[in-house]
Amino acid sequence: MAREAETHADIPFGPEDTPWQKTFSGLRVVGGRPYGTPPSSDPREAYIAVPEVPHHKVQLPPTGLDANQYTEAEALFRSHIDTQTRNFAGYQVTSALDYEGRLGHYLNRHLNNVGDPYQSSSYTLNSKVLERAVLDYFASLWHAKWPHDPKDPESYWGYVLTMGSSEGNLYGLWNARDYLSGRPLRADPRQPGRETAAGQAPRGAGAHAFHPVAFFSEDTHYSLTKAVRALDIDTFHALGSTRYPDDNPLAPGTPWPRQVPSTEHGAIDVEQLAVLVRFFASRGHPILVSLNHGSTFKGAYDDVEAVARTVRGICAQYGLDSRRVRGESGGPEERSGFWVHVDGALGAGYTPYLEMARDVGMVQQAPPAFDFRLPDVHSLTMSGHKWMGTPWACGVFMTRTGLQMAPPGASEYIGAADTTFAGSRNGFSALLMWDYLARHSYDDLVRLAARCDDLAAYTHTRLLALQERLGRDLWVARSPQSLTVRFRQPRADIVRRYSLSGETVHADGAARAYVHLYAMRHLTKQRVDELIGELRQPGAFPRSP
Repeated sequence: MAREAETHADIPFGPEDTPWQKTFSGLRVVGGRPYGTPPSSDPREAYIAVPEVPHHKVQLPPTGLDANQYTEAEALFRSHIDTQTRNFAGYQVTSALDYEGRLGHYLNRHLNNVGDPYQSSSYTLNSKVLERAVLDYFASLWHAKWPHDPKDPESYWGYVLTMGSSEGNLYGLWNARDYLSGRPLRADPRQPGRETAAGQAPRGAGAHAFHPVAFFSEDTHYSLTKAVRALDIDTFHALGSTRYPDDNPLAPGTPWPRQVPSTEHGAIDVEQLAVLVRFFASRGHPILVSLNHGSTFKGAYDDVEAVARTVRGICAQYGLDSRRVRGESGGPEERSGFWVHVDGALGAGYTPYLEMARDVGMVQQAPPAFDFRLPDVHSLTMSGHKWMGTPWACGVFMTRTGLQMAPPGASEYIGAADTTFAGSRNGFSALLMWDYLARHSYDDLVRLAARCDDLAAYTHTRLLALQERLGRDLWVARSPQSLTVRFRQPRADIVRRYSLSGETVHADGAARAYVHLYAMRHLTKQRVDELIGELRQPGAFPRSP
């Protein structure tokens, strides 16, 4: 094969009478035409342009790029990424990374953590020994009982995600759906991995005893909408709109809201959530609530403790706080009729250290408790690429061992039960998180959390001063203890230069185009001042209401 590659290395891109085309004509077809033939339209016109990296410079012909072409193309891409990294300010990820010198060796090694983190595997090229150390670290940080013990239902169980918290949300809701639907748990006496219908309701239970309903706020990340759709979980909006179209308890006779309303700062409105939960709990539906610990745009923290207390109280009134489930084996099992999941994509990796900083007087406040010290928190997820910072998306999912659902099928091939979502999982993610945590003490991270909190406050103050100087309402706002500050959307080139994330917010009957800035650890006051300087210039903000 190497000789063949050399033989055809000088074949140009496109002509149909090349030896390559003659050899492979009719065998390889892409997009309705033989691979290597000219496209029907110019990609430079068909695709979104990235001026710094012209598409024709990186287009891949069947022959590959020669040394000069590769060098030029890679240099263009590198320069573009380095420039954007320098100014990156609009998303909740850390871009100041320093893994290359220590961990470059592993880029030429294959690390796949397929299967359960706590089981050995015949696939020995894995980093599970480091993954378990990372999971123990977060179990301790999040006040879960550790180490993991398969015989102790109160100990934690979790795994390192190949995607970010979107995967953690999907897995958490999947776990919640099966638990609330009466499907077998991993410790269930039924055969592990056996596909079963929902469990049998105890005598006297209503028709909806195993039909869970999902609730999440209007500030929730869109991955929750994808998750409930993929898992076929009814939201309160979907079920209310179809079965009870005129009975919206928040405003009878009006359409049901799509999500639970939020407060001004972006936290879920606990009182309105209670009204909605009561409507469905009174009809016998199990309750699935997903909360935010650091919402995506406003950085808001839901009051997890207040929500859990409220939901439990309502469920207790309707026999959903603890109920006996009779499975196919005939044996009774106690389960609650509600599940509280916490999406802590950024916050779960950051606020534990901010809480420590508050306890030693370095900051004045910290967000409310969100983790396993609250007995009614059932599952939790966090993104590793956000607060810690990794070169790709990853994260942690965690629940209690006694709540863990049964794996969906046998996995003898890999020599370990596949209790995770992804199957093959990126073993580099566990290595990266282990490396970061090994090199940073609690003291380091507490100081870093306090510095980022101070930077967010500084950014907020500077934007308020700019607003006063310009004599124009820039809608500057910061939710309590949030690392993000939001303000009026500026000119498009400024948005692009600083990678400012945007969102349209409807307030007082008007649509407002916002952007926000995240005070992550790579950001500096100097970079904030540079942005403020650009926002101060005439024309920085389009003339709009």
